[in-house]
Amino acid sequence: QVQLVESGGGLVQPGGSLRLSCAASRSFFRFDDMGWYRQAPGNQRELVAACNSGGRKTYADFVKGRFTISRDNAENTVYLQMNSLKPEDTAVYYCNAEWGSSAYWGQGTQVTVSS
Repeated sequence: QVQLVESGGGLVQPGGSLRLSCAASRSFFRFDDMGWYRQAPGNQRELVAACNSGGRKTYADFVKGRFTISRDNAENTVYLQMNSLKPEDTAVYYCNAEWGSSAYWGQGTQVTVSS
């Protein structure tokens, strides 16, 4: 069973930075897409950023210029560097990985942006 383990969330002041990491365990194949979603209370889960195995990256408009996604295919790891954080970025961030028709999710990591 593939597991995605996230780390790096926490509390940060507006304008600050955080780096999220997600590592896949028990996987013996390269994921097609790896990315990050987020869900704030009362809202639907939404795509933040994604990166395919060829390195093509997709970003939600609300994070363009502030967040950067990267991945290490050899380690099946994906990162999200978040800069210039805003209070509206507060949410639970979930790692996602897809292989064929299968999708895997991490347990989520809380990011809180508050002064």
